Amino acid sequence: MKTFPTKILLLFLSVLLFNFSAYSQALSSTQIDSLVEKTMKTFDVPGMAVAVLKDGKIYHKNTYGVRSQKTNAEVNENTLFGVASNTKAFTAAALGQLIDQGKLTWDTKVNDIIPEFKLYDAYVTSQFTVRDLLTHRSGLGLGAGDLMVFPASNTTTLPEMIHNMRYLKPVSSFRSKFDYDNLLYIIAGEIVARVSEQSYDDYIRDNFFNPLGMNRSLLSIPKIEADNNRIDGHAPVDGKLEITGYTFTQIATPAAGIYASINDMSKWVEAQLNEGKYGAQLKDSLFSKKVLREMWTPQTILRSGRGPYNTHFSAYGLGYFLSDVNGYFQATHTGGLLGIVSQVTMIPELDLGIIVLTNQQSGSAFRAVTNTIKDGYFGIKDKNRVKQYNERRLAGERKADSIVSAVESDLAAQLKSKAPKPDQANYVGTFTDPWFGDVIISNPNKKLHFRAEKLSDLTGTMTFYKGTTYAVRWNDPSLKADAFVTFSLDTEGKANGFTMSPISPLTDFSYDFQDLDFKRSE
Repeated sequence: MKTFPTKILLLFLSVLLFNFSAYSQALSSTQIDSLVEKTMKTFDVPGMAVAVLKDGKIYHKNTYGVRSQKTNAEVNENTLFGVASNTKAFTAAALGQLIDQGKLTWDTKVNDIIPEFKLYDAYVTSQFTVRDLLTHRSGLGLGAGDLMVFPASNTTTLPEMIHNMRYLKPVSSFRSKFDYDNLLYIIAGEIVARVSEQSYDDYIRDNFFNPLGMNRSLLSIPKIEADNNRIDGHAPVDGKLEITGYTFTQIATPAAGIYASINDMSKWVEAQLNEGKYGAQLKDSLFSKKVLREMWTPQTILRSGRGPYNTHFSAYGLGYFLSDVNGYFQATHTGGLLGIVSQVTMIPELDLGIIVLTNQQSGSAFRAVTNTIKDGYFGIKDKNRVKQYNERRLAGERKADSIVSAVESDLAAQLKSKAPKPDQANYVGTFTDPWFGDVIISNPNKKLHFRAEKLSDLTGTMTFYKGTTYAVRWNDPSLKADAFVTFSLDTEGKANGFTMSPISPLTDFSYDFQDLDFKRSE
């Protein structure tokens, strides 16, 4: 009878002990419940849903709190949450399916499918591929053009949006730098529609929701709004939570439009951990292993610090952020809407998936839950992630509050000052940005008033600040996006245009005020 050499036996035992140690540190379902409840209290989150998938099974799945402070109805496993930018993985997978079918490639030119697609630079337009739509390296700035689809009152149509892409000026050279965008994922959704010859919504329903049994997943805003078992988003305003409106318009669905339950998102994550396979004995497949490998292959390199998990590389793939955490490969994505955030995390080598859905816009909440669960599987002890992220959040809020408070003090001083103010008549008129459209500046009741013609959310009163700059406060404070408006003057002292910038550094990047350049049109 053969015996193991001593060194091999010791190595085998050490591996067993390492694995046992890692598994023994995993949080129990009761501990996860306590973690979530502590997180909700710390970050003032009304409702959450959390699932942990491990080794092909649902290790933990539970729901917490209420769907809305308006109704106080409890969250359950079928409650619809906005998954926001976690929709991007579905869009990438849809293109992967069409590639599996030989209908296009990752490097098919966008102009071959959407001939009217044009960007600011003619060369970039001619070279732009399907892959480029998904990798956030177009040369456009962070959130460029989002104000064509955000917030949800915007009336810009899809043909108008596609046409207006040519007016967005790049901030870096093509394929040289990561800047997160949404509009190009909307274009990717239009690729899906034109190649498949059915609407994007129908394609996702027929090829993902129906096969996986995701029966509580929706893409249509009217259907979402009519669903009685869905959350409302919540945002803190002056220390109190307020219910938010919808975030993106219907045309933005391929970038951020899916609403799904924790049950349904568990099915989606399980299929990805199974390399696209699903069903009895995993006989069916959503997409090939080759497509999944491409989606999880770094496409755009990101700046990487070591972080909490000794991370050496960080990149964006196709619909996912990719990195190494504690020696393991991780694919993850977050999603954010007004008053809603989510996170999906997968560590394939551990056959581990973590899903966190919330109805309050604090990203610190889902990070605290996800990373505490990860700590358990990594054997990391004595790290209070709730406290850590709360301290970081509070520091950021204090900094932002100090900036906003200083502006408010200056505005209050200007209102009390008897020094001569600019003649408001010089600022009244209609001003146009080539991709955003018209803004009407009027002065009813001797106060300047801002109204965006295509975006009724951006309506508010303007207060003199300094020089030729005014601060505009939107009528809906839950937007949390008050802005500076700085006018340029002609030789007669009359405003011939203006630019904008956010007042608070915490303003959502989709308010891409910095990309706007208005000129007087009348």
